Amino acid sequence: MTATPTGRLVRREDGADLVIDRTFPEPVDEMWAAITESDRTATWFGPWTGTAAPGNTIRVQMRFEDGEPWMDMTIEECERPTRYVLSSSDDFGSWLMEMQVAAEPDGCRVRLIQHLDSASVALAADTGPGWEYYLDLLVAARSRGPRPDFDGYLELKGHYESEVARVAESP
Repeated sequence: MTATPTGRLVRREDGADLVIDRTFPEPVDEMWAAITESDRTATWFGPWTGTAAPGNTIRVQMRFEDGEPWMDMTIEECERPTRYVLSSSDDFGSWLMEMQVAAEPDGCRVRLIQHLDSASVALAADTGPGWEYYLDLLVAARSRGPRPDFDGYLELKGHYESEVARVAESP
């Protein structure tokens, strides 16, 4: 099965934001718990250890990656129950990711934003399909449905390459 791309790049003066949304029938507080509590993040991203507070570093296990590696992530900001910002650095560079939860008429919207500086906007072609996969894992975990197969997300790279080109061409 091929996944459907939903993400977009939004140009900023100093780079671009990769933005991907999913909607859920649950209220904001329930989805906040699903994206911040270790036992719940374990079902779609991976568990984490440490003390969750702005300025603190937590250890996150990438449960759905080959080898299930652990990585450090720093909690940059937290506005419970609607927004948090995490940063990390790995072999592929530095990452700045934001999660937002907003009420909708029939539940809520979860928005993932990867903030990319000018030098790293092209990374969206590689990270976009992965973030789509993780958010669909969240959908599957919440609905108790089958987990998606990552192979179906590889074909989304073309969509994100087009988004990178579009942003590069815009003033």
